[in-house]
Amino acid sequence: MANKLQITLTKSVIGAKPAQRKTIEALGLRKMNQTVEQNDNAAVRGMLDKVAHLVTVTEN
Repeated sequence: MANKLQITLTKSVIGAKPAQRKTIEALGLRKMNQTVEQNDNAAVRGMLDKVAHLVTVTEN
């Protein structure tokens, strides 16, 4: 597994469930097309599984 993940918010959270909105916020994403870098660990992977339909993930 890679050390870092680049996570980009590609779909809007409008209409998403409140838990999914909180997950997006916890990942550090605020705006559409914003990209953040997170460590590649089990906690982040679990969050990405919950919001996979809203984000694009690239391994570094």
